[in-house]
Amino acid sequence: MSPVDYDTFAEAYTAENEAGLINGYYARPAILDLAGEVAGRRILDAGCGSGALFAELRDRGAVVAGFDSSAKMVELARRRLGDAALQVADVGSPLPFRGGAFDDVIAALVLHYLEDWTAPLAELRRVLRPGGRLIMSVNHPTVFKLVNPEADYFATCKWSAKHTFSGQNAVLTYWHRPLHAMTDAFTAAGFRTAVISEPPPAPGAHERFPDELADKPAFLCFLFFVLEAV
Repeated sequence: MSPVDYDTFAEAYTAENEAGLINGYYARPAILDLAGEVAGRRILDAGCGSGALFAELRDRGAVVAGFDSSAKMVELARRRLGDAALQVADVGSPLPFRGGAFDDVIAALVLHYLEDWTAPLAELRRVLRPGGRLIMSVNHPTVFKLVNPEADYFATCKWSAKHTFSGQNAVLTYWHRPLHAMTDAFTAAGFRTAVISEPPPAPGAHERFPDELADKPAFLCFLFFVLEAV
């Protein structure tokens, strides 16, 4: 279970991130670029939040199901998407889907909330068909070291950061792990690492956010993966 209770600030988080730099012009476009052509593909949006990514995948022709551990987030997603295949579930527990049900699973900004990746990765692998893809993003591990210069990069450890979403303050608590610990966990769960990506922001971001981006072509924030079920 995520240590962050999104129910308490779900609406503020949604309003902040719909068209903001970090989600609207960076994290979500990067995931969609990695997913590529999705028409007709069966996709599970794991940790779907209020449904922004779900909506874009569906608009591109994918057959999408989704879940989130936050009941409030799922309520907002149902409000946006209508009678979509959405439910409350936890990536750290057995998922309510049959084995091999999906061509792709997307876990965008989900696993960095969890100390132990063993059970979550096993469940995500179980619901994927052989050869299916897990497309995911997490906090870039070097960000932890930049924010906490005295910390041990090679240790798996908990850390927290304060954020403001549409005027509402919240503290998000994450688990840092070094890159090699991530890739080792992927291999142990039955995945082959196909892509590791540090993408630039989406087209139009520099014009919309000139103060934040200035002349930077890219910035450190999240790390993106495409993993293949073997």
